[in-house]
Amino acid sequence: MELRLALIGFGGVNQGLFELLLTKQDDLRKYGIDAKITAVTDLRLGTVINPAGIDTGALRASIQAGLSSVPLEADPGTTVTPDADLDATLKLVASDFVDVVVEATFTDPQTGEPALSHCRTALESGKHVITTNKGPIALAQKELVSIANRHGVLLKYEGTVMSGTPVLRQISTTLRGCEVTGFSGILNGTSNFVLGEVAAGKTFDTAIKEAQVLGYAEANPAADIEGSDVQLKVMIMANALWGAGLCRDDVSCQGITRLTEHEIRRAMTEGGAWRLVGSARRSPDGTIVASVEPKELPAGHPLLAATGVTNAISFDTDVLGLVTVTGPGAGRVETAFAILSDLIEIGEKVVADATEAAA
Repeated sequence: MELRLALIGFGGVNQGLFELLLTKQDDLRKYGIDAKITAVTDLRLGTVINPAGIDTGALRASIQAGLSSVPLEADPGTTVTPDADLDATLKLVASDFVDVVVEATFTDPQTGEPALSHCRTALESGKHVITTNKGPIALAQKELVSIANRHGVLLKYEGTVMSGTPVLRQISTTLRGCEVTGFSGILNGTSNFVLGEVAAGKTFDTAIKEAQVLGYAEANPAADIEGSDVQLKVMIMANALWGAGLCRDDVSCQGITRLTEHEIRRAMTEGGAWRLVGSARRSPDGTIVASVEPKELPAGHPLLAATGVTNAISFDTDVLGLVTVTGPGAGRVETAFAILSDLIEIGEKVVADATEAAA
């Protein structure tokens, strides 16, 4: 089954997806999927469109050249324009040569824009949507799922919480049959890295600068070290688990900057460690308490398996007890894998629907 993809945003994540699509073609075919990129748009690079499929060789060459201009030179059947503003992108995601919209733009976490508009318009146009953007899912998950259901398409967002580590899929697949009453997790690699470096003897400022040099932290690291990034992830997890409808005000948030370097190093000498922990718990009456705060974890705590930029999350379940998942919480290829796994689920649905219609 052919799936025509529009890549919205062409930074590291969607470039990583492009590379995975090339190397995983045989694996995709096992699921009956023939993925084809028909459009790429990026505010910096412009837009390229070819309803028959963009030439992958030219796109790869452009990536290797550093993408200093639009991703492709014009070849037969390909349209290249510098136009990549919101109106043009909304028109693109509704196009009849697009089946799946992969949304990976830079987005304001306070408003979810422009990703929220991209996702909403695509779903309303009957397109499946995969996004790695936390903003639109944290702020408008219920609305977007409702639109998707109304139009018979899927909204997938595995990469919004722990990059390529499949935590949302744990809820929807492997933990079915268990009641999950709560979770707690280390969901931000930057703050985890900084705490580890401070514990090892560096100052906060030095650790943050090193995180920026290594690409773990943005020029303004506030979202990571003050906890707002984790706050969005807690909202996504709680809403996916329990349909909670949590908003920012429902998740108390405190970052790591109130900790002293002495506190952090003392914990390490005692065998434990400070971690920025995002958590939520659902009471029998349906009440949900959610928070983001630094916690001193004792030696042997399962979340201490997450060191450096690694993430971890523990689910409290009625049947299995505590189930902990650990894996990469960031990374270009890792996040692209989350998109690939979402694409496979969409492909399986499309194939199943086509088989049923033909029966």
